[in-house]
Amino acid sequence: MSSSATTQTQTYQMYVNGEWIASNSGKTFPVYDPSTEEVIAEVPDSNAKDVDRAVAAARDAFDNGPWSSSTAQERGRVLFKLAEAVRQNTAALAELEARNSGKPIVEAEYDMADVATCFEYYGGLATKISGHVNPVPDNALNLSLKEPVGVAGQIIPWNYPLLMAAWKLAPALAAGCTCVLKPAEQTPLTVLELAKHFEACGLPNGVVNIITGFGESAGAPLVQHPDVNKIAFTGSAAVGKQIVKMAADTVKRVTLELGGKSPNIFFADADFEAAIDGALFGVFINQGEVCSAGSRILVERPIYNKFVEAMAAKAKTIKLGPPLERDTKMGPLVSREQYDRVRSYLEIGKQEAKLAAGGDRPQDIERGYYVSPTIFYDVDNSARIAREEIFGPVATVIPFEDEADAIKIANDTSYGLAAAVWTRDIFKAFRAVKKIRAGIIWVNHMQPTYVEAPWGGYKQSGFGRELGPWGIEEYLETKQVHINLNEQPIGWY
Repeated sequence: MSSSATTQTQTYQMYVNGEWIASNSGKTFPVYDPSTEEVIAEVPDSNAKDVDRAVAAARDAFDNGPWSSSTAQERGRVLFKLAEAVRQNTAALAELEARNSGKPIVEAEYDMADVATCFEYYGGLATKISGHVNPVPDNALNLSLKEPVGVAGQIIPWNYPLLMAAWKLAPALAAGCTCVLKPAEQTPLTVLELAKHFEACGLPNGVVNIITGFGESAGAPLVQHPDVNKIAFTGSAAVGKQIVKMAADTVKRVTLELGGKSPNIFFADADFEAAIDGALFGVFINQGEVCSAGSRILVERPIYNKFVEAMAAKAKTIKLGPPLERDTKMGPLVSREQYDRVRSYLEIGKQEAKLAAGGDRPQDIERGYYVSPTIFYDVDNSARIAREEIFGPVATVIPFEDEADAIKIANDTSYGLAAAVWTRDIFKAFRAVKKIRAGIIWVNHMQPTYVEAPWGGYKQSGFGRELGPWGIEEYLETKQVHINLNEQPIGWY
């Protein structure tokens, strides 16, 4: 991984009002390849003045530009063209995503396919937004109209950089909104590359603006901006709580997709081989940097010891390596900061539980932010490693006695994003589905995600839903229109 391609540094600009611009201050910051720890790009370090400029462009495009007068068919066609641009450039986008985020290239290719599918889904949905006629006890017509919420500020995480951007851009554009999008400072490159195709795809100037920068200096001004009507955020619970407080001053619409500590529950009657695969995939896919990661693995006592042994044996065979090598199953964590955070949790875990696999960085890899797939067992649900979101390849295995005990442990968390249940007993499966307090529940699987189905959580995992028809509703306002058909005066006075 020490080829000249690895060490080339590219300088990017921000995309505002159809133009590529530097930051107001002229400052930039480095973007890294986490597998080599080398700088691969420089991007603008934007501040409140840059946010003002981007929001003004989005505001004008919404209030006065051709986007506000475009038809749903026209908006849908733009989204189909965006999907086609992604499909035609999948190889380059996937390679850049893998290099910038550390995820294996095969996973990045799946992500690009999902990006295109997301644009296509909302391209089709753009023409399906309909109002309603409300029956009222009067000689009148009463209508409900759906209208775009306005300017949407969108703040994207670093674990699925382009896919999370698509999850937010696609429904917003289908609804008729304009956008100011801030990618994570660690992973801004793929959405900037996609922006090179915006004009050719028919997006008018100002409809989508991309600013690069940090949460404090760029994200906060976006959230607080009086001309932004809605904020969509995916990220940590701690930052999500700050966003709600900041958005309160201007009473913005807010949707939050925050963290999780999702239970992956294995009953003794589950198919054993599929269960082991599901346990590992649920927590080690994308280096464990997944908000819905099945990081609490709950295992019924009769199969507990055998389960932990089988998990540990298979985890030790997971191939760590450079993200661009096709047989790599796990790459590095995204950044030095995340690497240090996960390593600190490994030390906490060693004090709280027993170690079955991993627990450190792989010895045969010299550079990069790599952490071995780690499995702690005999974990108590009150332990920090069972309660706090680690966002890395760290599994906590917790034994349970029976169905009631499993549900109790599963729900004993401040989060409620996802859960999975593994059993051959359909009655048991559906009892668990009804009792677990989470927004997404899988049965005999972990992590399948489809654009047609709602995504979001209960409790401190956030509010609002992305994807499907629910995702577009978050970008729409409802307007009541009452048309009096009685020509007689009211006669009240």
